[in-house]
Amino acid sequence: MLHAGYGPLGLSLSPHYLPSMKTKMLEEALAKVEQWPPAVQDELAQIALEMGQGIADGTYHASAEELAAIDEGLRAAQEGRFATAAEVEAAFAKFRKG
Repeated sequence: MLHAGYGPLGLSLSPHYLPSMKTKMLEEALAKVEQWPPAVQDELAQIALEMGQGIADGTYHASAEELAAIDEGLRAAQEGRFATAAEVEAAFAKFRKG
């Protein structure tokens, strides 16, 4: 059972819990994000801020748009529709050019 403010392992989800701690993966992601166009950086920042608010509240409520995207992804998976490695690489190449 989860309690408000605590994760599945009983760890505090407080934004004040080790505030300077970053995982290696987060550091790597942020280094890549710094190379993105400002508008894309702002979009990611907005998503992170919304998620952070949900964590501070003890819950995260996906938007209608996010729920629709999740539903579409689940339908695609059930139908066996997956991107090829080449399609995934092409999508990431767009962001790298940024």
